[in-house]
Amino acid sequence: MIQLPLSKLSNVGTTIFSQMTQLANENEAINLSQGFPDFMPDPELLNHVDHFIKKGFNQYAPLGGMIGLKEEIARKIENSHHAIYHPDSEITITAGGTQAIFTAIASFIKKDDEVIIFEPAYDCYEPTVELFGGIVKRFEMKAPDYKIDWAAVKNLVSDKTRMIILNNPNNPSGKILTENDIQELIKLVKGTSILILSDEVYENIVFDGKQHLSICKYPELKERSLLVASFGKLFHVTGWKVGYCAAPKILTDEFRKVHQFNVFCVNTPIQLALGEYMKHDEHYTQLNQFFQEKRDFLRKGLAGTSFELLDCEGTYFQAVKYDKISDKNDFDFASELTINYKVASVPFSSFYKNKLNENVIRLCFAKKQETLERAIENLSRVSS
Repeated sequence: MIQLPLSKLSNVGTTIFSQMTQLANENEAINLSQGFPDFMPDPELLNHVDHFIKKGFNQYAPLGGMIGLKEEIARKIENSHHAIYHPDSEITITAGGTQAIFTAIASFIKKDDEVIIFEPAYDCYEPTVELFGGIVKRFEMKAPDYKIDWAAVKNLVSDKTRMIILNNPNNPSGKILTENDIQELIKLVKGTSILILSDEVYENIVFDGKQHLSICKYPELKERSLLVASFGKLFHVTGWKVGYCAAPKILTDEFRKVHQFNVFCVNTPIQLALGEYMKHDEHYTQLNQFFQEKRDFLRKGLAGTSFELLDCEGTYFQAVKYDKISDKNDFDFASELTINYKVASVPFSSFYKNKLNENVIRLCFAKKQETLERAIENLSRVSS
C-alpha cells in the first residue's frame, strides 16, 4: 500500500455544517443548521439566467469577471458606502465568498506570518491560514454580547502580524461592528503594513435600522483591505457559488495571480444574469426588511420557551442559550435536539478552536414561513 505523506491539515475533518445536515437528514429533522434558504429565488433572476444560456453565453468569462456585473457591483458599493472601486482593475468575480477568502489568504500569507481572527469564526479562515504556513492568533468574543476588547487585540499584534480577518456582520453571533470598533481598528493598524480581509457576505442583512459599516467606507482602511461579498446570501442562491473581492489595484493584481490558477474564471451566464438583475436596486435594498420579518417571527415564536434569545443585529442566524433547559455541552444538546425534537442547529463551540462551550446554539431563519412554524412548534415542546 502506498505510504501517504503527512497531512497538511491533520486536525481538519468534516465540517460541523455537513455533520448536522447529515444528522438532520437521518432523523428527518427540520434543518435550521446549515445556512441556506429553502425557498426559491426571484423568477426574474432565473429568467435572466435562462435568457443568457439560450443566447449562447456559455464559454469562458474573462479572468476578472464580466465587466457588466463588475460595473453594477462598483455602483452598488459607491451608492451604499461612498467608496470608489474601478470595475475592471479592482473588482474580481469569484466562485463564492469562500473562494475569495481562500485566494486572499493564499495571495499574501506565507510561512510564519501571523493572522488575527475573531472567534466565534467562520470555519474556513484558520485552515486556509495554516495551509500556507501562517500562524493564527485568536481573540475570543463571548456570550452574551460578543464585544471586542481592543486592548486585548492590540496585545496579539507583533512585527509578524500580516493580516486581520473580520466578519461583519458576524456569523454565527449576528453582531455588527460599531463606529467605535472601526476607530479602534484604524488606530491599531496605523503605521503598519497589516492587511485586512473583510468578510461582508451579510452586509445587506442588518436589522432594526442599524447601519452596516463596511471597511471600504474608511479611506485609511480601504487602502489596505480586501472586501469579500457573496451573491449567494444576497439573492438566495447559495448553490450558484458566485461572489467577489473588491480591493485596491495593487492588492487585486496579487489576488488575481492566485485566482487565475485556482478557478481562473466564474460561470458566464450567471454573471450576466446577476449584472442585469442588479440594475434594479430594490432587489437588494429591501433585503433587510425581508429577513427581519423572519427573524422577528422566530423570536416571537420562541419568546415563551425556556430558550434565551441573544441579540441578533444581522445575518440570518439567531443565537440562543439553553442553560435553563440542559447542562449538556452544546454538541450533545444540538444532537439531542435533532434526534428527539426534529430540529437541527449548530453548536457554537464549533466556531472556537478550544471548543468553548457557553451553552449556545445557532438557528437559521432563512426559511419558508411553514418551515419556521414547524420548527417553533417542535422547539416549544423542549422543557427543562
